[in-house]
Amino acid sequence: MKNDTKSRGDGLLLLAVLGGMFLAMLDQTIVGTALPRIVAELGGADLYTWVVTAYLLTSTVTVPLYGRLSDQHGRKTLLLIGMSVFVLGSALCGLSQDMTQLIAFRALQGLGAGALLPLSLALVMELFPPSQGGAKVQGAMGGVMALSYLAGPFLGGLFTDQASWRWAFYVNVPLGAVLIAIVVLRLPNRPGVGGGRPDYLGIGVFTLAISALLLGLTEKGLDGNGWGDLPVAGPIGLALVSLVVFVMVERRAESPIMPLHLFANRTYTLVNVTSFFTAFCMFAGVVFLPRYFQEALGGSATESGLKIYPMTLAMVLGSALMGVLMTRTKVYKPWLLVSPFLLTAGALLCLNLSLATDGVVLAGWMVLMGLGVGPMLSGLTVAVQASVPPQYIGTASANLTFFRQVGGSVALALAGTVYTGVVAADAPVRGVAAAHAEAASVVIPALGVAGALIALVALVALPAKRLEVPSAPAGKVEAGFAS
Repeated sequence: MKNDTKSRGDGLLLLAVLGGMFLAMLDQTIVGTALPRIVAELGGADLYTWVVTAYLLTSTVTVPLYGRLSDQHGRKTLLLIGMSVFVLGSALCGLSQDMTQLIAFRALQGLGAGALLPLSLALVMELFPPSQGGAKVQGAMGGVMALSYLAGPFLGGLFTDQASWRWAFYVNVPLGAVLIAIVVLRLPNRPGVGGGRPDYLGIGVFTLAISALLLGLTEKGLDGNGWGDLPVAGPIGLALVSLVVFVMVERRAESPIMPLHLFANRTYTLVNVTSFFTAFCMFAGVVFLPRYFQEALGGSATESGLKIYPMTLAMVLGSALMGVLMTRTKVYKPWLLVSPFLLTAGALLCLNLSLATDGVVLAGWMVLMGLGVGPMLSGLTVAVQASVPPQYIGTASANLTFFRQVGGSVALALAGTVYTGVVAADAPVRGVAAAHAEAASVVIPALGVAGALIALVALVALPAKRLEVPSAPAGKVEAGFAS
């Protein structure tokens, strides 16, 4: 009876951890389909991109900060802070009366969301180590990530069409309140490893550098801005200078917010490189395929979200399958090496995209891409967490997420330039719809293949290690990989 109660409690806690992560990732995509209605009601059409950018900026910048601070001071308090800020920001977004308010509250929402994904990844490693089927749980977490991309556009369109765009934000409030209650009641309050004086200078310089980088990349993604234009080159130049300063600061800091010595670990560095470039593949599908469905085929935003289900469902399946394979074989590298080949095949087939492409055939191409991305979501998490000592699990989880999000931003900036150029050149000759189809047939293979090939090189160089199931003392959670 006691074991049954414990299992139910563990299941409830896992639901809360996965639920918080799902809400944070959902809010990266749910707003897109609601934006036209938001602009129509609130005005401020010239600011519409900032509704997305404000959330992306604050959630990306704070990810490594939450991860490192949770290692030092414990995860429960920081997770509750993140959840509470996220719920408050969501409620205020729903109450917004103009675009300026909405952008400000989206930034607040992102400040909370930055805690949810990295701390969820770290908590799963601690609460469900490999000896208790942790690799399978990591597979489930990768599936949750994929599901967020599947559900976001659909729910955004559904709420907007059937109720109000404000419910795209209000929905987080009751769900978030339930998750907070579960965390308060069920999550053990384990202390961190401690640390010296907080790295205030490092936090400040890091925030400046990443904010400037994301601002520059966002401006580049807008039509009409070139790489040499001041709105693009200025912030990116400032970011590069600030990153140099950040490295100098971190080398001297007593308790650095991003411990640079971790990058001396080959596995840790290569996994983060793989995460960065795998984002190219993922964003190629989840961003530019919906654009193809809308701009080339004339579908609605909600329809386009539904039409990429073959890819997102395959991502869920691939992530879950990776978890099972890691649990049964106690290795991750061989299964990760398969992913780039699937990604490359699916992306190359998209060279054939046109107005006449059969939907069933395209679904098959999307399945290949999804089966390639899915294992990366769960497998890389296990690999990076196992490459560091236990006191750095939060930092490792956060940096993996951070590099994936920055990689996606870089990919979108690069691809946006190519996409716009192809449309501008082809539209006068072939028509607007055909031009968008041609742009998609260029951008998706270019992003997907480039990202997959670089990821493959990194994975080949990855040390081959086995999943270790140590005999830890009662009450003590330890996990890792042995050579």
